[in-house]
Amino acid sequence: MTVTVAAGGSAVTPARRVYLPTFGVAAATAGLVWYAVATLERQGSLGRVLALGRAELVAPAVVVVVAVALVCERLWPADGRREVTAGLAHDAGYLLVHLTVAVPIMTLLSVAFGSLLAFHARWMELGGTASWPRPALFALTVVLMDAGNWLAHWADHRLEPLWRFHALHHSQEELNVLTAFRAHPLSHLAGFFLATLPVVVLVGDREVAPALITGYVCVGTLSHANVPWTFGPIGKVIVSPAYHRIHHSPQGALGLNLGVVLTVWDVLAGRARFPNPAAPACATGLAGRPVPVEESGLELRTLLAQLGEPFRARRGGQGRAAAPS
Repeated sequence: MTVTVAAGGSAVTPARRVYLPTFGVAAATAGLVWYAVATLERQGSLGRVLALGRAELVAPAVVVVVAVALVCERLWPADGRREVTAGLAHDAGYLLVHLTVAVPIMTLLSVAFGSLLAFHARWMELGGTASWPRPALFALTVVLMDAGNWLAHWADHRLEPLWRFHALHHSQEELNVLTAFRAHPLSHLAGFFLATLPVVVLVGDREVAPALITGYVCVGTLSHANVPWTFGPIGKVIVSPAYHRIHHSPQGALGLNLGVVLTVWDVLAGRARFPNPAAPACATGLAGRPVPVEESGLELRTLLAQLGEPFRARRGGQGRAAAPS
């Protein structure tokens, strides 16, 4: 068997040039997507469900939030950048990946988990919720979905196979509203499983109001904007751009401010660090650049390298990148 020597003298065999656990995540995602497609095709509803997924995740309200945030980033940037940067242009490429690849995967994962849980864990459904006021029921469901997303985000930072996919999102050194879409298409497995649980428990086979899902996506997108907004007193409950920027700091803050929409889970876990409006905006990115970073706008080669990075073993054949706690 051929053996090569990596920098620093560490032996690397062909079998160790890849990080196998991330292939397991990819295989699980592919299997669930296939199951969802097969299920929906039998029901004759594949096209309708994919269209509904696009309507929720890429609704006109989301487009408006992105457009307004892009303008505000030019007028009131948190870090003083007013020009269109290489990071912003590169994230525009990830927006295309999000629209064409990630949104269908996210929609199908939701269908797969919902179908599997409803079939194999019917006992989880809470009886009597049909008589609850629908606005209150759906609002509670979204709050618990946010708790699931918080737990998944925590896992993304604690479990190496998940971190290898999530690290791409944190590689952005010029944080902007489009960074919300800078995510590996295979990074949604844990999030959609944990977010589906409260839906099955409280809602069963009924659909959550699409407007609530769209509103949730809008807040989660806006939190990445390069603006100094803290949301004032509301920012103690809702994740603001200034609050979330701390999470993207390379200076040991990646394990803080994990909240997606609500800060309450960070507060309960002792991981909330609220921003000081008078303090300068912190830098963003990953220390040591374990993920390739673009230098001059949208770079297809860099984008492909970033998407392939989770599957590559790092120096010495070790996949672990010291994911933050």
